[in-house]
Amino acid sequence: MIYKIYQAQADLLYPARQMARLGASFLRTFDMGEFTPSPLRQFGAACNLVADSALTHHRPDYGFKTVRMGNDEVAVTEEIRFETPFGALLRFRKDTDLVQPRVLIVAPMSGHFATLLRGTVAVMLPDHDVYITDWKNARDIPLSDGVFGFDEYVDHLIRFLEILGEGSHMVAVCQPAVAGLAAVAVMAETGNRAQPRSLTLMAGPIDTRQNPTKVNDMAKSRPIEWFEKNLIAKVPGRYQGATRRVYPGFLQLTAFMTMNLDRHINAHIGQFNALAGGDVVKAEAHKKFYDEYAAVMDLPAEFYLETVKKVFQDHDLPLGKLTWHGQPVRPEAIRQTALMTVEGERDDICAIGQTMAALDLCSGLRINQKRHHLQTGVGHYGVFSGSRWAREVYPKVRAMIEITNQ
Repeated sequence: MIYKIYQAQADLLYPARQMARLGASFLRTFDMGEFTPSPLRQFGAACNLVADSALTHHRPDYGFKTVRMGNDEVAVTEEIRFETPFGALLRFRKDTDLVQPRVLIVAPMSGHFATLLRGTVAVMLPDHDVYITDWKNARDIPLSDGVFGFDEYVDHLIRFLEILGEGSHMVAVCQPAVAGLAAVAVMAETGNRAQPRSLTLMAGPIDTRQNPTKVNDMAKSRPIEWFEKNLIAKVPGRYQGATRRVYPGFLQLTAFMTMNLDRHINAHIGQFNALAGGDVVKAEAHKKFYDEYAAVMDLPAEFYLETVKKVFQDHDLPLGKLTWHGQPVRPEAIRQTALMTVEGERDDICAIGQTMAALDLCSGLRINQKRHHLQTGVGHYGVFSGSRWAREVYPKVRAMIEITNQ
């Protein structure tokens, strides 16, 4: 029912948004710079805000056409190396003969598309042969394509690493830290030759018993049956994934925005003022961020519910109870893959200590195979995006890859 209500509301507001878009476009033709009357600009600003308020459900473009390597501008092409109904292994192939370390960036499946890690990719691209897990919107996946739970997520990571081949590296960002560690543990247990040389876990919920956040408390506040009854919906009949049970992306976005509601309200007030005042640069930066933020994807219900249950409620991994297709997942089996954990000082989603817990779980690694970096002055997204990521976190990650790539 909740999906039908959302869809009905979106359909009802669509004409208003289109009218607002036309109005904003029309008013721009009368813009005379500093001589434009204030009421005209304010009305145009209001029209823009209404027009841009809709959510989208399609993956935005990554937008990488070239990348600077030294003094050269090198062409970049998106190349799908492997694909399933639920996701693709996407490579950002550069037009160069230079051999660089192969890195798989594991994007979260948490309501946004993998393009949310565009900034992560942009920073790593000049120095590495970068691949990413390009997850698909569950509402566009026919029911006949089967289910996608935690085990299938791990299956995908293992398969992707096998395609990258021996000597690759993996960087798991946020939510997939647990699945990433599980995949490497399974590969170590089975002697899979494609197990990566290094694994970097960034702001991931390895052990959410450590310094629990509001997100962690919410996950434990109700039984899993409540989540299934109140947050799971069936995809409407107009989409390819009709009747598939999903956790709708618009619910996840609502939860994220509610956590920092004042910040988002102030951002939109600032956008109104920027548009009304003719500050094109500031207005465009705001629009670019929220266009990405409002691009949401639905999650398969089984993956969402299993993640809540295994990771946030039962703490299967740190308690030694996590399984993969019924087989125990043993992080202590990892001996060849060096491990690095990264946390943010002000992270209110994945607090200090939750990711670092992986270092103790991987008891089979020598002390010189483990590293940890606590980034001061950043919240959750600052760990893997923005100026601090580029200037302070990334050099640590790059060094880890360089050392283990020798």
